[in-house]
Amino acid sequence: MDRIEKYTTSFGLALVITSLFSAMLVVVKELSERTVLAWMKQATVHHWVTHAIMDLLVFVLLGLLLTKVKISSERLSQLILVSITVSGLIIAGFYLIEG
Repeated sequence: MDRIEKYTTSFGLALVITSLFSAMLVVVKELSERTVLAWMKQATVHHWVTHAIMDLLVFVLLGLLLTKVKISSERLSQLILVSITVSGLIIAGFYLIEG
């Protein structure tokens, strides 16, 4: 596997995990207004800025740590599609139920 493939795989997998992390963070902060959401508001100028910083850190760190993982491009594409779909359903489902 050459360098391009190695980082394509690792950052693709980081996208998969970060997408799910971000969706779950939306739910957790909305359900924990006095703790998690309050902390996120205090940490930066707005809780969405904190959210974005956390997503970026998870994405970059996982992208750098997962360079030893080897999977096919087809499997990676499937994982990305599933994770983004599931993440969207988590957020939409949460707001439909809570709304």
